Amino acid sequence: MNTLAPLPQRRIFGRLSIVVGNIIQIVGMSAAFAALALAQSYSELPVFAALTMIIAWLLAYFFCHGIAHWIAGRLFGIRFAFYTIGGSGNPEGYPDSLRWVFTHLPFFGVQTVKASMQKATAASKAIMWSAGVTSSAVFPTLIAVCAWRARIPGSKLFLVYALFWAIGTLSSNWRSQTGDYAKARRALHTS
Repeated sequence: MNTLAPLPQRRIFGRLSIVVGNIIQIVGMSAAFAALALAQSYSELPVFAALTMIIAWLLAYFFCHGIAHWIAGRLFGIRFAFYTIGGSGNPEGYPDSLRWVFTHLPFFGVQTVKASMQKATAASKAIMWSAGVTSSAVFPTLIAVCAWRARIPGSKLFLVYALFWAIGTLSSNWRSQTGDYAKARRALHTS
């Protein structure tokens, strides 16, 4: 008898072509950097600057993940069929109080082409899977570091928050059965 519970399925809200998905994510990341620049230029309005810094961080968080999978995969010859828009594929990685929210937020996922994944090396697959969650920790944290270096009001406290969020993102994903790091480990162990 199997005592393991089935892994939860990701809620998918829609699909986008790779081209459209990449354009949206590039625009989203560009908006993150524009918001950071705006926050820097309005440091005399502390509330506006702080809110704009947080918006920059959120934009980076939402728009770096899927395209990081795509970039890493393409570097290693992995092809992709389409992007998905849906809730977190790793709901247990979030605290109970936030789990429902993160299963309903529009995260970018990416669907690989099966034949291309079959041809890819184990290391290539592991790097491609690891790229998403790693970018979700690194890029938003870089936004917070840049904000702190620019002395945006509230940025010191926000950097501490961003560092804890990044550590939580990496550690919860590392322990998860459904996260990107689990997929990377499976790719390395099944080859």
